[in-house]
Amino acid sequence: MLDSRPLRDRDRSAMDRHSRDDTAPVTLLLRRWSEGDRTVEDELFDAIYGELRLVARRLMRNERPDHTLEPTALVNEAYVRLVQGDTDFGDRQHFLAVAARVMRRFLIDYARGRARLKRAGGRRITLDPRMIEASAMPIDVVAFDDALRKLEAEDDRKAEFVLLRHLAGMSNEQIAERAGVSTRTVKRDLKYARAFLRAEIEETTPW
Repeated sequence: MLDSRPLRDRDRSAMDRHSRDDTAPVTLLLRRWSEGDRTVEDELFDAIYGELRLVARRLMRNERPDHTLEPTALVNEAYVRLVQGDTDFGDRQHFLAVAARVMRRFLIDYARGRARLKRAGGRRITLDPRMIEASAMPIDVVAFDDALRKLEAEDDRKAEFVLLRHLAGMSNEQIAERAGVSTRTVKRDLKYARAFLRAEIEETTPW
């Protein structure tokens, strides 16, 4: 039977199923990988692939089905960059947080490349406007990145919370625990960050 829940609720449920226990298979595999055990690579990819696709879908939720960049390609590129790097992943949430940043960087580079081809029929890559609590047009991914960089320069914690909440899919409670702050602080920072990003994007984006 098909799951009739909204995509946002299904995404959250998928994340929550794996966040209840620090001894979850993904966390254990990541620890073995960080300790130098490269025999777990295939098993790790199989275990984390579904959640990486959720991150990619959040980034590309507003795109057409026939878009030239598929979520699968974004996942594969991110995974290769992650496992070839030298980051020690403490747990699943840490891995997904870094994955969100890697995917964002790849998508920005891709979008900027397509912008150079605009005269040849290139199309903007856009994000879900709900990320900044806007109900109007989709957000241009390059405009979002420019705004997020400005926010990072002002307060990198608030910018990080945006990535963790909207791309890595963490709950406010998970972010609070990870950052060592209260849930109330997370909510306050996110409210400020969304307003900041919305103002920056609306100022620079020709709707």
